[in-house]
Amino acid sequence: MPTTLSQSDLPGLELIHRGKVRDVYALPGNRLLMVATDRLSAFDVVLPDPIPGKGEMLTQISNFWFEKTRHIIPNHLTGEDVASVLPAGVDPALYAKRAVITKRLKPVPVEAIARGYIIGSGWKAYQATGEICGIRLPQGLEQAQQLPEPIFTPSTKAAVGDHDENVSFDVVVDAVGGDLANAVREATLAIYAFAAAYAAERGVIIADTKLEFGTDEHGVLHVMDEMLTPDSSRFWPADNYQRGISPPSYDKQFVRDYLEALGWNKTPPAPKVPADVIEGTAAKYAEALDKLAGIRLT
Repeated sequence: MPTTLSQSDLPGLELIHRGKVRDVYALPGNRLLMVATDRLSAFDVVLPDPIPGKGEMLTQISNFWFEKTRHIIPNHLTGEDVASVLPAGVDPALYAKRAVITKRLKPVPVEAIARGYIIGSGWKAYQATGEICGIRLPQGLEQAQQLPEPIFTPSTKAAVGDHDENVSFDVVVDAVGGDLANAVREATLAIYAFAAAYAAERGVIIADTKLEFGTDEHGVLHVMDEMLTPDSSRFWPADNYQRGISPPSYDKQFVRDYLEALGWNKTPPAPKVPADVIEGTAAKYAEALDKLAGIRLT
């Protein structure tokens, strides 16, 4: 059975970051140990109830995509065995499928988002302005409609408890420089195009996805953190898709829809999540992992 871990505890290792989902520890040799917990965030707020096995599923699907896209861009994985760096007395089975050893990169301070369909915050922005992140879109688009071509719509990286904010490409250029901004945009759209085509052959629409990048000591751009997971992407079953509505999904939209129905103001503390929503969310993640990567956690 999948393990459950709300918060990692690795005595003797230096915890350098506890994010919404991942706990990150420093390792010798300019490396990191990244642990995907079963915490779930929605609307940039960490929910009080974990989703059992979620961290294992996120890690396995990320590892799948990192391998699949190595021809497009390098990634942060070193390929080393996690058990080799765990402190004595820690059960390696708890971390085997949810943790990875990575290169320690310099993060690019932007959420790199590719959208192939108009949904979520992009749909709301389009309704208000006819644009997303300064990109003018055709008039008369419907909710969940496929865009004429995928677009790059970056956002700021929010701290835990804060909300990401959509920004224009010019803001990214000002923040990191034109060469790096262009490289991030090109890599994001190339990864999205490859993954969307791969998923389509398996009956899954990738509506959008959020990626993170970093540079190594030589300035080489890498994709890092997580990749094309149900936490960072919208996955829709192609056979149930129709435009004009928010389609059913394999991702945490299931939880978002529940929270929206509560009328919660999207600020901490988050409401508790009932057992049936927890179980339903875990099932959605498992189905995505199976459909896209052919992996079933047992």
